[in-house]
Amino acid sequence: MAYDPSNIFARILRGELPCNKVYEDDYALAFHDIAPQAPVHVLVIPKGDYVSQDDFAASAPDALVAGFFRAVGNVARELGLVESGYRCLANTGTDAHQEVPHFHVHIFAGRDLGRMIKRFDD
Repeated sequence: MAYDPSNIFARILRGELPCNKVYEDDYALAFHDIAPQAPVHVLVIPKGDYVSQDDFAASAPDALVAGFFRAVGNVARELGLVESGYRCLANTGTDAHQEVPHFHVHIFAGRDLGRMIKRFDD
């Protein structure tokens, strides 16, 4: 799938749309989700044109990959989430319900998040 530069996260990165920013560095931008699924729901997006985690892992320079994942950790620490715990989630593709075709990580926290997924019994 080709990267669509008109996706909402690309527009946020270019400053065309506002966001409720919580963190920014040379590698990533983090902001509160507009439809939170937990008391804390932050999105972390890399500064680059990557459709999915697969695309990012295969195509991004090593410095961006390292800087991005360090940024995810920095966001969690700055928001005080480490002690009580948090969940990171990156959806890739249609079966995972990826809604925006720009790689991003969701950080969820602020309550007991329960099991990650339902048990699958054959």
